Parts: sequence; C-alpha cells; structure tokens
Amino acid sequence: MSSLLNPYLSFRDDARAALEFYREVFGGELTVSTFGEFGMADGDSAGLLMHGQLETPSGFTLMASDTPPGMDLPTAGTNVTIAITGDDVDDLTRYFHALAEGGTVSVPLEKQMWGDVYGALTDRFGIAWMANISGEAAAG
Repeated sequence: MSSLLNPYLSFRDDARAALEFYREVFGGELTVSTFGEFGMADGDSAGLLMHGQLETPSGFTLMASDTPPGMDLPTAGTNVTIAITGDDVDDLTRYFHALAEGGTVSVPLEKQMWGDVYGALTDRFGIAWMANISGEAAAG
C-alpha cells in the first residue's frame, strides 16, 4: 500500500456539519463514528464525532473530529491552509465558489501574474482554503 497525506480537521462541535458541507461541495462518501458509539461519552457529547472521513470521486480524503469538552481546541485557520490544485477549470472553480458560500474570500479567483488562476478564502467553519488552476488550463 502506498502512503497518503490527508488533512485532519478539528472542530469544537460542528465536525458533522462541516463534513456534510464538504460532501455537498466535493461529492463522495461520508462515514462517521460518534463518541457515544464507542462508549466514550454521554449526554450532549455522545453525538459528537470521534472520527469522520469523506472520500471524494476526485480522490480527495478529508478527515475530521470534534474536540470533546475539556480538551483544548486547536486554533482554527491560523497554521494550516488546504490547497486544491490542478488543471480542471470547471471542478476547481465550482469547488472554490461553493466553499466561499457563507465564508470570506480574501483573494478572488482570478488570473495571477505567474499565469495561474488563484483564489483564497476562509469557509464558514473557519477553515482556510486556496485554489490554484494551472496556467495552461487557466489560459483555455
């Protein structure tokens, strides 16, 4: 088996909503396990995600979990940006605009001086994203 590198996102209590949103954006199969299913929590925290994984038709894998009460939540959006790159203009443009819904675009998706189409945003869950469409594809 080859090695894979996958982003693993941490949330306080909305990992399920975030993964469902990303499934709407990228498509694919979402699997989730809650803390309650493994007897690790009760009450309000039983329904929180211990692990969620989205496998998309494009070959992306996003993983996420909720940070249980009492544990420190990593500071969202300050040290990681998820990059979606390639030459599929239609898919990457669609992903960018879908992720931007309810979020904040910091760099509009447009042609850059290096020849690629590039944009950056923070989605409604506080996750930073950038999209880069390669120069040859962007020129077409």
